[in-house]
Amino acid sequence: MGLMTIDNRFSRRGFLSALAASAGTLAGCTTGPLRRRPAPTPGVVQRPVGPPSEAELQVMYGPVEDGGYLIPAVPYQQIDPQFYRQRVYDPTGEAPGTVVVDTPSRLLYVVEPGGTAMRYGVGIGREGFAWQGDGVIHWRQAWPHWKPPNEMVARQPSLAKYSIENGGMPPGLDNPLGARALYIFQNGEDTLYRLHGNPEWQSIGKAVSSGCVRLLNQDVIDLYARVPAKARIVVWQ
Repeated sequence: MGLMTIDNRFSRRGFLSALAASAGTLAGCTTGPLRRRPAPTPGVVQRPVGPPSEAELQVMYGPVEDGGYLIPAVPYQQIDPQFYRQRVYDPTGEAPGTVVVDTPSRLLYVVEPGGTAMRYGVGIGREGFAWQGDGVIHWRQAWPHWKPPNEMVARQPSLAKYSIENGGMPPGLDNPLGARALYIFQNGEDTLYRLHGNPEWQSIGKAVSSGCVRLLNQDVIDLYARVPAKARIVVWQ
């Protein structure tokens, strides 16, 4: 429940119309023969746009049990509010379903129909600055193994036990890929560019020493549920 965003709602006019129609139908059942009434006109579906409330933040970034792991609450009060998960008017101009990473702004968007987008704050690691352009989310993984590339192991020999040859680091709360990982390919080849979870909330909104595009674990779980495999991704540098 903590990972759900605000539900779409009927407009006030549509809600009142539906309520009036329901009341009329009930009155017909109690006072006389049932009369045929025109169906109420549905209200315009409106997506809430804007920053989440304090109550919503407590749910969004509270503790979460997922995949047998208890993800701790995030002290969101210590994060710049612009990096909270929130629905915004789409600034990208991309087609619905597209994922856009705005590297300079440390923001990630999932474009929605109707002119809105879900926005997340991200941290950008060294590898996150190494690629840009169009790609495809070729596959996705819940609670992934982390396999540092051989170049990283060469720089940090202490990581050798987690090398590709040794099977990587098992999933868990200390795993640098966090609760989810989305793997980006271009022209059928792995770009080594990843969107992934992150146990270090302090890195959101910042440039960090390693990794690609980091999200809070609570946010990457939400992102994972919105983005199917083979979705288009655009990275701005």
